[in-house]
Amino acid sequence: MRALLALALLLGAGIAQAAPDGATIYNRCAACHTRTGAGVPGAYPPLGADFRALAAKPGGRRYLALAVIKGLNGPISVEGKAYRGMMPAQGGLDDAGVAAVLNHVGGTIASAGPAFRPFTDQEVAGYRAGAKALSAADVAKLHEVAGGK
Repeated sequence: MRALLALALLLGAGIAQAAPDGATIYNRCAACHTRTGAGVPGAYPPLGADFRALAAKPGGRRYLALAVIKGLNGPISVEGKAYRGMMPAQGGLDDAGVAAVLNHVGGTIASAGPAFRPFTDQEVAGYRAGAKALSAADVAKLHEVAGGK
């Protein structure tokens, strides 16, 4: 009886889950962008000053979140260099996971540029909800519009 009551309390109150670890999630990104975020010239852009500059602007924050959620397909220019590849959507990440990986990049990987303001899962949820019809090609076009260079 006591065990049943304890189980009911756990189910009723919900079981707290640990926050996603952005560094662990970033392992998926490191395959292309490298562990340090330096990228691969001509193939995969670096995650440095461009990331921090985008994260300082509302449109840039939306772009960064959607790049993870929807992926990218099409040309972008980062730090004066053209990249014409594609980035797959990072499936399986909920809003907290997307925020965690963006916060890891902005707080640990990208050190140059404006001060970094962390993403929240609520912020990411808003970007996700407003972008249901966007494709990876649409998201790539947002890079320049958002001020990416």
